[in-house]
Amino acid sequence: MADNTKIVDARGLSCPQPVLIASTEMDALGVGRIEVLTDCGASPENVGRAAKAKGWRLASSSEEGGTVRLVLEKA
Repeated sequence: MADNTKIVDARGLSCPQPVLIASTEMDALGVGRIEVLTDCGASPENVGRAAKAKGWRLASSSEEGGTVRLVLEKA
């Protein structure tokens, strides 16, 4: 894991909290990689939309045991 990788554990939080936390981390990091963990049904789509608006890309999305892992990247 690179030094500029940030894990955002937003499990147990309902929208818009995961989006707000991820947005704050995107602003703070500027470039790099963020992994967002969420179990809120609307969060994956909303986090992805917020990332795109900030110039980040959704590199991958996976779901396991009710937790969705979103990997956001910006070079």
